[in-house]
Amino acid sequence: MSSVTSCWMDRAGEWFLRSGIQEPSGGFARYYRSDLGANARISTEITGYAASALVWLHQVTGRDEYLGAARQAGWFLARQAWDPAAATLPFEYAVDGDLPRAYFFDLGIIVRGLMALFRATGEGEFLAAAEACGASMARDFAAGDHFHPVVTLPDKQPAAPEPRWSRQPGCYQLKSALGWLELHQQTGQASYRARFEQVLEYALASQAEFLPGAAQPERVMDRLHAYCYFLEGLLACAERAECAGALAEGLARVAGLCEQIAPVFERSDVLAQTLRLRLWANELGVLPLDEARAAREAERVSGYQLEQADPRLSGGFLFGRKGAEPLPYVNPVSTAFSVQALELWRQHQAGRLKSAWQTLI
Repeated sequence: MSSVTSCWMDRAGEWFLRSGIQEPSGGFARYYRSDLGANARISTEITGYAASALVWLHQVTGRDEYLGAARQAGWFLARQAWDPAAATLPFEYAVDGDLPRAYFFDLGIIVRGLMALFRATGEGEFLAAAEACGASMARDFAAGDHFHPVVTLPDKQPAAPEPRWSRQPGCYQLKSALGWLELHQQTGQASYRARFEQVLEYALASQAEFLPGAAQPERVMDRLHAYCYFLEGLLACAERAECAGALAEGLARVAGLCEQIAPVFERSDVLAQTLRLRLWANELGVLPLDEARAAREAERVSGYQLEQADPRLSGGFLFGRKGAEPLPYVNPVSTAFSVQALELWRQHQAGRLKSAWQTLI
């Protein structure tokens, strides 16, 4: 835990706590629409991400408010959003009139948020909920050598494939499979490790086809976000030559495409993901850090944080820009990834970056 905090971290933390992005139920909205003055629907995935982010903010700053808000998020997932009849978590909570779905990727992110809470609190409820989500991933999404990305509820049939990356299986699912690896580390159950290895094998075999994956620059930028999930998953096995090589080569691909597309469309989360990956790859001895490029990325990331009188906006990070125009989404994931990237950059500059991959939001 650090006694030093930065103004951008304090502002981002206040946004998580005071903006209303966390609903009274404890669940987190997918984003806040600044042009409409309203939150989007509550997302179980985003609530899992927020739980991880709040636990990490508590660890870095020591502020108990962060852990309290994280607990509220975890209780929402375990007690309110969980569907006992389907034995899984739906994509969004209480969606009237829509066909409910569950996503493999979302469940893995939720497992990781619940595991962060369990490690921080020792409360068995969070471990039990994480194991229930991990069981759903294995049971409901199995598809031979890989896992279906989406199933319909309550019948749990694979959803029809769609062009969007999130509706197709792919290497990005490796980040979600980190949830199984964390469960293995906690429980010692070999089946969790075996499932992670299955996803890793599939991801390494299929990753070369993922980029660019589309002709439109905007869609390629979206796929860069997903491809960074694959690279983030490799942090847990970077001691293996195949994983280290894929991580180094993948970072170069992401950086090149991001630079090409940024004048048309730039996402703050992709910038933050790239910076985090650079810093961790350097610490793991996978790829020496390009200090100048990392400094430019940190500056660009910090430029997405809002300074506004409106507490619904102040301290949050914008999703991105199209051309010179900022997009009207203040986003928990963009905020979490960005504040962690900037803190890791600060730690690197101070010569004390020693974060474990389990702390990756």
